[in-house]
This record gives sequence, structure tokens and C-alpha cells, in this order.
Amino acid sequence: MNGLAHFGERFSLAGRRVFISGASSGIGLHLAGLCAEAGAQLALASRRKDLLEKAVAALKQRGATALAIELDLLSSASIADAIDAAEAGFGAPIDVLVNNAGVIQLARFTDQTEADIDRVLDTNLRGAMLLAQHAARRMIAAKCAGNIINIGSAGALRAGSWTGAYAAAKAGLLHLTQVMAVELASKGIRVNSLCPGNTDTDMIADLRDNAGAIIKRTPLGRFGQPDDLDGAFLLLASDAGRYMTGTNITVDGGLTLAWV
Repeated sequence: MNGLAHFGERFSLAGRRVFISGASSGIGLHLAGLCAEAGAQLALASRRKDLLEKAVAALKQRGATALAIELDLLSSASIADAIDAAEAGFGAPIDVLVNNAGVIQLARFTDQTEADIDRVLDTNLRGAMLLAQHAARRMIAAKCAGNIINIGSAGALRAGSWTGAYAAAKAGLLHLTQVMAVELASKGIRVNSLCPGNTDTDMIADLRDNAGAIIKRTPLGRFGQPDDLDGAFLLLASDAGRYMTGTNITVDGGLTLAWV
């Protein structure tokens, strides 16, 4: 077999059933397209069912197998129902969970309201944990070699202003990734995290007014694009990363090296 062809096969997701939360826009939607190109069957989950259906229709036009699943991470019942719907649609348990959904609230630490704190922590940490629990339980029951990828943030790695609840939640998610990796390894489930920097999606729209300052302190001199995550993500999602668990990969243009 040609060496390069074999190398490419290691990064394939052919036959994998991938569930992506927060898949109606931004990084989640991009990763859905990437997984489709790599051969995966997809369950796209989000609160915004209308956007999901458009995304699924576009993926099906490209020949992908895709499901649109409504998901509210603030509701444990919705989380359980979403995993059930994915299994029913695939006719089998999911192989890969991409814990991507998240919200951000930019405000000074002393100005963040209790409601804002609850919403950010409950979505980015509590909801992500519950979703991972449900997925892991199904993977264990099915005795499948599962894979969970938690999408963190460069903001979890260095202190920054105006992101208190968000940074705390994402930092918690990174530590949770390591705990999950240790506990689930014996069940054949790998757990890793991927930390993007400032990636040019609608989620960071409020940062664009300060783009010049952010870019100035980013060694590679620009915001990230969603496709900058492709290589790292496929490494974690595929057999190319089969001996990786409890690992975090940061894709931030060097921002956390020069954070001020």
C-alpha cells in the first residue's frame, strides 16, 4: 500500500457516527462539514432547529448522511432526548461526541449578573458534562471504542478581562476532560480537548471592534479561521490519534504565549 494513502486513511472518519452540539453555526457547523468530507454520518444538534435543518439539507446535497436534532443544554431531559434521537436515527450508538456548544457573556467581573453567570456556567460546563455523561453511558453499554472531544478555549489557559464566567467554565471543562480520560480509558473511550483562540465566527462579533489590539498581540498576526482547526480536530477524532487521551491541543496563533 502506498504510504501516503495509508496515512490519509488514518485520518478518515468513514463509518463513524458523530454527534456535534452547537452545530447550527460557527465552529460547530464547520466541523460538521469537515466530518462529512471525512466520511462520517452526522447528528447536528442545537437549539436553533431552523438553522439545523438548512445545514442538514446542504450536507445531504453533498452526499452526507445527516440528522437535525433539537438540543437545549440547560435541560437534562432535552440532552437525554437528543442522544436517544441520534441513536434512533443512526440505528446504533454514536462513536464520536463533539462537545462544542457554548455561550459567552462579555462583562467586567463585578458587572456580571447572577443570571448571566448561571447561563454561561450551565451551558458551557454543566450542560457539556451532562451531554458527555449520556454519551459515555451509551458507548459503555454498546462496548464501542468511543471518542469524546471537548471544545475549550484559549481563554481557559490565560487570564483575560471581561470573560470571567466563560473562562471559568472552559477551564473547568479542560480539567473535566482529564478526569473523564482517566475514568473512561478502561472502557475504551478516549477523551481529549481542543482549544481555539479568537476564531472569526459570529460568537466573537463583540471583539471585532478591538480586533487591531487582539491581532497585535497574536504572534501569527490574525484571527483564526474555522478551517485552521481541521488538522488538530481530525487528529483527535480519527484513528490517527488513537493513543491520545487526556490531551489538550491549542490552536490560537500563539495568542496564549503572548497574552497580556
